[in-house]
Amino acid sequence: MTDHNDLDRRRFMTAAVGAAAGLGASALSTGTAVAADAPGGSSDLAKPPAGGPGSGGQFSLMRAEVTINDCEVEGKLPHDLDGGFFATGPDPQYPRLPGNIMFDGEGHVRVFRIKNGRVDYRTRYARGVRYIEQDKAGRSLYPMYRNPYMDDPSVRGKSRATGNTHIINHKNLILALKEDSPPIALDINTLETVDTVYTFGGELPTTQPFTAHPKVCSTTGNMLAFGYEAEGLGSDVVSVFEIDKRSSKKLWETRIKVPYVGMIHDFGVTERYVMFFVVPMTIDIEQMKRGGIHWSWDRLGKTWFGFFRRGGDGKDIKWFEGPTRSGTHTMGVFDDGKKLYFDTEITAGNPFPFMPNKDGSPPDFKGAESYLHRISVPINGKGSRYDIEKLYPLSAPLPRQDDRYNTVPYRYGYAACPHPDQPRATANACYARMDLSNRSYKLWQAAPGISLAEPVFAPKSASSGEGVGYLMGVAYHLNERLRCDLVILDAEHIEDGPIATVKLPVQCSPQVHGLWVRGDLYPG
Repeated sequence: MTDHNDLDRRRFMTAAVGAAAGLGASALSTGTAVAADAPGGSSDLAKPPAGGPGSGGQFSLMRAEVTINDCEVEGKLPHDLDGGFFATGPDPQYPRLPGNIMFDGEGHVRVFRIKNGRVDYRTRYARGVRYIEQDKAGRSLYPMYRNPYMDDPSVRGKSRATGNTHIINHKNLILALKEDSPPIALDINTLETVDTVYTFGGELPTTQPFTAHPKVCSTTGNMLAFGYEAEGLGSDVVSVFEIDKRSSKKLWETRIKVPYVGMIHDFGVTERYVMFFVVPMTIDIEQMKRGGIHWSWDRLGKTWFGFFRRGGDGKDIKWFEGPTRSGTHTMGVFDDGKKLYFDTEITAGNPFPFMPNKDGSPPDFKGAESYLHRISVPINGKGSRYDIEKLYPLSAPLPRQDDRYNTVPYRYGYAACPHPDQPRATANACYARMDLSNRSYKLWQAAPGISLAEPVFAPKSASSGEGVGYLMGVAYHLNERLRCDLVILDAEHIEDGPIATVKLPVQCSPQVHGLWVRGDLYPG
């Protein structure tokens, strides 16, 4: 007999945690028991999750750094596809302790380098201070997710950077990002670590938190970024700044205060404004002192949407109140001169049931399902509440866009999702292309037994129109112990399926987020 609570777990894991952990839409389709007495959350949820029922697949720790030259390709690689598909995700150097969560672990960076009809695959750890110190000690020295109270005395005050969440290309370096620390810099060709604490030539303090989701300005190419808890653990101050793409110098910086200290994973930037969405995944110092993780979910907490003029001092910031929600990843933002529009995925409750609820209540798996919404506010600042509307029936926790449109109006979005017309517990993984101009979408549905990670968009050239190019992402074979392929689709006709498939003989390193770097942006 089916346990309905277990079925709810399966539905949530399929739609949200799988993608958030980099396993795609169906790799986490089996339920996982929640250990309510574990400090800071679930001990069982910290274990590597199993694949689909009866699949025999399991996303185990990799630890092995892999190099495969001239990979097998099924189909024909487009002649104009030249660049690197990079990604990073948590791959613990040492096993996670009970009570820790899947978001912890050292960043394991990978790249599919595509050029002249050939694909080379390479993975390397982002060897930050944390990795190096643990390697010397032969054990874990940072045993709990973002909890400095639990750090070994030998590393107190040292960088906790893992580089396990996202990456960005800056001045011929791949920067591996985790939002509580400065980046770790890797060589774009070899992925060897070249700087354990990258501070943009001293522009950042070595303790400066740095977002996992910086934005590249669509007109200048400069990088806009922020760091929350900018003045120390529990600080309600957010540092916001812009970095010149050539000199790495800060062009401006300001500090704002947020209504409360919550997880600010992503943000939005237009040519004129900077936007933040503050959600009630709040810091829990007492929980940390008891040995738990950094966060707990306040299911009675309100949300706040705020904006201020880009390049200013932040004193003009306006805040708009909203109901209890979470929104972790931004798809795109724009303004029309009268209103600001902020497109993001939204959940009605705690988006990560493996993170504890502040009041001790059990996980709400239905409330954790994520759907694309649009938040809007008037630029004149009148009113006290933001407007919100649901854009699509697609459960898409990791929506993406053509990154050339980070700060300007955009039309197309992309995501990995379950098929919206099939029962959630049995739906196969899909890639979606969304046309915001008419709210339509197209889907490519993978074969049964396939899980899809977050896709990235690769333009045909620097001057190609929006959405003209390729959509690519990693497909995990659940029945082959998560052996991986890279699937490449025509972004304008994804419903036709892959035009080329890069076949690997091994499981890929884990992925949270990925990035496409065009060949003309490589050095030399």
